[in-house]
Amino acid sequence: MTALERPDGTASGPHPTPAAGTRLDRWLGSYAERTHGMRASEIRALFAVANRPEVVSLAGGMPYLEGLPLDVLGDLAQRVVATRGTTALQYGSGQGDETLREQILDVMRLEGIEAHPDDVVVTTGSQQALDLVTRLFVDPGDVVVAEAPSYVGALGVFRAYQADVVHVPLDAEGLVPEALEATLADLARQGRRVKLLYTVPNFHNPAGVTLSAERRPRILEIAARYGVLVLEDNPYGLLGFDREPLPAMRSMSDEGVIYLGSFSKTFAPGYRVGWAVAPHAVREKLVLASESAILSPSNASQLAISAYLATCDWRGQVKAFRELYRERRDAMIGALAEHLPDASWTVPDGGFYTWVRLPDGLDAKAMLPRAVTARVAYVPGTAFYFDGQGADHMRLSFCFPTPERIREGVRRLAGVVSAESELVSLFGTGGQAVRGDVQSPGPDLA
Repeated sequence: MTALERPDGTASGPHPTPAAGTRLDRWLGSYAERTHGMRASEIRALFAVANRPEVVSLAGGMPYLEGLPLDVLGDLAQRVVATRGTTALQYGSGQGDETLREQILDVMRLEGIEAHPDDVVVTTGSQQALDLVTRLFVDPGDVVVAEAPSYVGALGVFRAYQADVVHVPLDAEGLVPEALEATLADLARQGRRVKLLYTVPNFHNPAGVTLSAERRPRILEIAARYGVLVLEDNPYGLLGFDREPLPAMRSMSDEGVIYLGSFSKTFAPGYRVGWAVAPHAVREKLVLASESAILSPSNASQLAISAYLATCDWRGQVKAFRELYRERRDAMIGALAEHLPDASWTVPDGGFYTWVRLPDGLDAKAMLPRAVTARVAYVPGTAFYFDGQGADHMRLSFCFPTPERIREGVRRLAGVVSAESELVSLFGTGGQAVRGDVQSPGPDLA
């Protein structure tokens, strides 16, 4: 094949020829290197099955939107378009609507954060904020330190930007300061660049634990000493069941923390509105990065949420969600105690999830096809680790199904676990050839 000639007369090389066995994607050889680390989310892959009505899904973290005043919200949306349509349907500011940014300050004050509207950057969900922060700070090979386990969506972002994620263990009080310090010291001795400490401090996804008030300043001090920026991801902070929110880490450090918030869990994920609060210089770069990615966040979504915050009892709605999710948490924990006494699990005091450790010898990922056949779905623990740990854990979500469906789902799951346990007892270690290799266990958080 002949080379192409550039305008300056130099050869540009031949057209790329697809390698053998790559005919399904003729452009395989043209992708950027970072694309080869991209993987499908194990949660998204479950959606097609888990959304079937006959399947009890304990997998996705979808809020229970039927608890919202949908008729009122419909009227609000109509009013926004009727009275502010030329603004709502137009391009907007790359930083986000100023009125909404002022209202976001009221939301964050519930967790002790005092900021200025100029400190806030509105994003397309907090997932976009995660992507933007990673794009700004992480070069290929840089280290991101994250809890073990950690949010699957964050791990996907870090992998896409070719970061190396190093996990630090959790216990019942959240991220362990001594383990964090030991990890950062070891990485420093190796001469490795740690750019971010990623943490979900409240009602952790997937572990369900909360970073204690006593540990928060210790974590910040350790991160500051090693020159590591803290990325505080906090979508669940207002959804505590039995107490008021703990002070955010951002409330203790303006310069050492980037705070990510979202309306997806306390209001409606379909609007895709989140935000970041960052040090001044970082905020400016976040705005530039956001503009290069999306020009501006949706004005229609922002104005709809702004109208909701201005005219509805959003604090009362959050309180109603807290009570609803507490009832479902209780149904989940009660059903686990009744049907899966040989397992162990966390008892979250807020949020959407419990983290279950299976009886010895069971592999949650290998067991999943049998669970789906039994019409129940969950997320295997391996989804929440960068390095393939967690096969003996699963994340169960209690936010969306009714208490009755939760109990039925756990009953079905217990039947699958019982059958798997019998298989392991029958084959012993040899049974692993049937079921797939069991990977390294994650931390016992129960």
